This record gives sequence, structure tokens and C-alpha cells, in this order.
Amino acid sequence: MNLDLSGKTAIVCGSTQGIGKATALQLAKMGANIVLVARNEVKLSSVKHELDISKGQKHNHIKADFNLPAELKLSVEEFIKENGPAHILVNNTGGPPGGPAIGAQTDEYTSAFNMHLISNQCLAQALVEGMKSEGYGRIINVISTSVKQPLNGLGVSNTIRGAVASWSKTLANELGGFNITVNNVLPGATNTVRLQSIIETKASKTGRSIEDISNEMTNQVPMKRFAEAVEIANAISFLASPAASYINGINVPVDGGRTKSL
Repeated sequence: MNLDLSGKTAIVCGSTQGIGKATALQLAKMGANIVLVARNEVKLSSVKHELDISKGQKHNHIKADFNLPAELKLSVEEFIKENGPAHILVNNTGGPPGGPAIGAQTDEYTSAFNMHLISNQCLAQALVEGMKSEGYGRIINVISTSVKQPLNGLGVSNTIRGAVASWSKTLANELGGFNITVNNVLPGATNTVRLQSIIETKASKTGRSIEDISNEMTNQVPMKRFAEAVEIANAISFLASPAASYINGINVPVDGGRTKSL
């Protein structure tokens, strides 16, 4: 099985913590040159120094804010102009705040739409011509199992994640002929800062303990535990590899079996 990414360049968004960071570390181990993208310069520099360089890779980072999609696109375009095309794009951005859909303000939807779908579109447009010229492209969107089964209390997230999933499937149909695949990875409850925030918020609102909320959530998973970020990163990294050359336009849940639909 060919998992070698030597000579390939991967742009990994939201890569200073959680799933994004774990993905960057794994892709670097597979030989890819990594371009970290996030808004915190200090954290970007710190993660860059953790990346594997045993295969002679060159790693870089781009400071960018996903609340500003046009500026994000410009920054990536300038990087590509100076450094050459990228072969892999991992779209990964922190999810919107929780709450019921009916109670969300319209600007919450607009903000989430910009951070996720519009930013993804800007990045894809910035990179796709290079992928075509290289004859190799992997676009992997980290979204949510909510595209299969809406999650209670995540109204805005459920809505926006569904939009990204449909965008991704459309893009897969349009780009497959250029040897560019587009797929979605759907993490279940994963041991990240975002999950801890969700648990703490729910505990605060209900008056229950954090341990009680955590146990309730893990009991909904057949494997009876949360995922670790590296377990999601492994699925992303496989889809980025040559071995996944004929996998296109699909959703891949990595949730320990929690989602009840196939």
C-alpha cells in the first residue's frame, strides 16, 4: 500500500491544536511538506518545530483568519506563487458555538458560513489549478457526523456542516476527472479543546458534573470512549495518500460507531 507523500505539499488548516495539529504531524511523518494555517503566530511557530523533517521536508506556515475569507485566499495565493503548487488541502476550522437553531441570530449563520463554506471555496479556488497541473489533488474537509444525523444543541453547526458536505460532493463530481478527489471526514466526539468546552457548557447549564456529562456522552458510543485526535488524523492522512486514489465524494465517519445510520 502506497502511503508515501514524499514530494507532496499539504496545506493543513486549523493546525495549531486538536485534529488539525495531529493531521499535520501525521502527514509530515508520511513525507509531505506541511504548510500550517491558523491565526496564532506563536502557536504556528511552535507546531512547525514539532514537524518531522527526516525525509528532507521543508515546512512553512501562513498566519490567516478564517473570519476573513478574501484575505485568507490572497495569503494562500501569494504563498503558492512563491513556493509552487500544493497537492493536499485539509479544510479544518473550529465549529460554531452551540445552541438551538431557532434561537440563533442570523449573523451567527452568516459568520459560520464564511468561516467554513466560503473559506473552503476560497482555498479550493486558490489551489485547484496547481493540483490540475501536478496531476494529483486531495481535498479533505473535516466536518461532522451531523451531516448524517443532526446533533442536539448544535443548530448552526448542523446547518453549515450540511452545506459543506453538499459543496464537497458537487466538487468531487467536477474535479474527479483531473485526478483530484474530494472527501469529508466526520469526527465523532473527539478529545479536543472544543469537546471539553461543550461538556463544560452543558454541565454549567444543567448543574450536573463534568464527569456525569462525559459518561453520558461516551455511553452513546459503542466503543465507550472519546476518540483521540490522532485517530481522526489517521483517516484524513489515508485519504490524502496515493492509496486512496479511487475514493471520491464520500463521507467517512470516524466516531466509534455512534452514528445510527449507515
